[in-house]
Amino acid sequence: MPDTELVRVDGSTVNDRILARRIKEDFRDVEAASLKMMTHFTSAEAKRMFVRYFSTLQLNSYFISAIARTKLGPNEIERVEGALRKRLEAVSEELNKAIDGAEVLFKNNGITSVATYDINPLEIEVGIISWSGRRFFEILNKLDQLMPLLQTLEIHELITPRDADVQRAGFKKSIRGVAATVRKLAGGVSRRMEAVRAAEVARAREVGQSEVKVETPVEKTLPTAGEITDDSQPATAGPPHDGALLNAEQTQEEKV
Repeated sequence: MPDTELVRVDGSTVNDRILARRIKEDFRDVEAASLKMMTHFTSAEAKRMFVRYFSTLQLNSYFISAIARTKLGPNEIERVEGALRKRLEAVSEELNKAIDGAEVLFKNNGITSVATYDINPLEIEVGIISWSGRRFFEILNKLDQLMPLLQTLEIHELITPRDADVQRAGFKKSIRGVAATVRKLAGGVSRRMEAVRAAEVARAREVGQSEVKVETPVEKTLPTAGEITDDSQPATAGPPHDGALLNAEQTQEEKV
């Protein structure tokens, strides 16, 4: 803005404060290639939703689509991905309807310009590593498109401030719901992976015990169930990335 303006705006400071809350996710174990894209979020709502949920959603999605697939097989993973796809499509359709409805009000009331933000856009490069990450990125951009439309309608008194707040809160809740859905799906996949590993360990021990019984002399007394030591219990190591992938987003939600 020109120096003659009565109000001076510092656009970079606000974005720095938003980015300061960003969780530094560990992508070092992600071996997938990524599609590099630049963000251009102008609304406060889209900026904060991006910072809080985008990276953790991508890591949880990677856990489901890449890591868990090695243990559970493609059919089970495709069922999980299908549930995630439906959730993403539902939120995207909600945003499309809201944008279309706002544009109808613009046209019917002769509104030709949209309210703009004086704060600088949040522009950083991100790597998209999955189809779900790309769809979530598109949802965030639709949210960013809708927010100034609502503000414009509120300024023209075509919707009340309360109506605008209800819509903003509703769409933010929907986006948080998508992130929570991915976390829950990743948790369910993780538990099934654990069950598969436990079954594999149990089968391996059964095979090992059977071989020992064949080689054991008949006169040797085998231990009873009560005499088996703790060493015979199967190991239950946690799946890779469990803590990093499933808990980071939950911690972030508690801050919201």
